[in-house]
Amino acid sequence: MMRVREPVVAGQFYQSDGEKCRQAMDALLVDACQPDFSSQKLYGGLVPHAGWSYSGAVAATVFATLADSFAPDVIIMFGGVHRSSVDVAAMFGDGNWETPLGPVPVDGRLAERILGQTNLIVDDVFAHEQEHSLEVQMPFVAALFPYAKVVPIMVMPGPKADAVGDAVGRALEAYQYNAMIVGTTDLTHYGPNYGYIPEGVGGEGNRWARLVNDRRFIDLVQNMRSDSVVDEAQTHKNACSSGAVAATLAAVKRIGATCASVLAHTSSAEVFVAGGGREPSDSVGYAGMVFK
Repeated sequence: MMRVREPVVAGQFYQSDGEKCRQAMDALLVDACQPDFSSQKLYGGLVPHAGWSYSGAVAATVFATLADSFAPDVIIMFGGVHRSSVDVAAMFGDGNWETPLGPVPVDGRLAERILGQTNLIVDDVFAHEQEHSLEVQMPFVAALFPYAKVVPIMVMPGPKADAVGDAVGRALEAYQYNAMIVGTTDLTHYGPNYGYIPEGVGGEGNRWARLVNDRRFIDLVQNMRSDSVVDEAQTHKNACSSGAVAATLAAVKRIGATCASVLAHTSSAEVFVAGGGREPSDSVGYAGMVFK
């Protein structure tokens, strides 16, 4: 029996109706500012994973830029771990991920080959049941990469996260896959609701979170420091899925990437104020990057 991962945050983080989901995505893509990387090879990207109304524009910019770069046969997707109790990286190794725009197939053969490279990853479909970080990306994959398969992997923020990514990169290298790698994290979760207010509540604190604390993490990503991002996030609370980022960096480095470019960086507070709202007491950072 084919394994199917049903949407669990459709209707909350993004639209559950197929037509409305397509309309919302088209609106995000129309506004996406895509830099020209035609003279450079892109290997993948880093996207946020909040509700589309807050972080969708950043994610759309990254996915649109990658789609203009090349058409992969498979997309490795490294996600965070928000609800599961897994203590190793967890792969969804076979079947389909359903989206309002249709199913996205998992590349079971590549999944087997990756599992053969390392004991740091297990095939655990149940770990993905309630995790949203990869689900919110799947409609973009379905729309912009209709012929690509995926291999979804959740990565804990631990000392072996970069080794997980390196093992995936080795498999891609060994079997010469035409692959793209996409990782996801949100950045500083700031404010009373997150129990983190070192620079006060409101505008000044929110700006510090984006301009200073987020920037510390972004700088490490730009310098491809897969060995440092987990410790940085745990010390300064500036990324919720640093394990996924470490794995992403290690994997793209293995297949040839040497640097990263920031396409967009904002926060939920900045988006809310730009939409006419008053400065909120809480804020979450979002960055979109590509690896080249």
